[in-house]
Amino acid sequence: MNFIANDREPVYLQIIRYMRQQIVKGELKPGDPVPSRREMAVSIKVNPNTVQKAYKEMEEMGVINTVRTHQSKITTDEKIISEIRKDLIHESLELFISNMKAIDVEKEEIIKIIKESY
Repeated sequence: MNFIANDREPVYLQIIRYMRQQIVKGELKPGDPVPSRREMAVSIKVNPNTVQKAYKEMEEMGVINTVRTHQSKITTDEKIISEIRKDLIHESLELFISNMKAIDVEKEEIIKIIKESY
């Protein structure tokens, strides 16, 4: 697992984003089991309570499903997976646009650069 935490936001939110990115990239497939809370905490070197908070929020979002006494699994709901993808795209775009506005880059210039670079 290539999870690297930063100091800019709570670790549990970073775990959620990382898991969502892995789903969108296909690294985690629908129905795949996710590591136990303890295994995840050990592998990324964080407190198990932090992982528990991330997993609880992902359960509420429908990203993972947990059945009592069974290992949590990635959702098989294609609608949720599609929404995760859209959300990640919008989050990235909002950050990018905010950064471009901060340095006074005009929309037309951004579009031109994106077309050339992509």
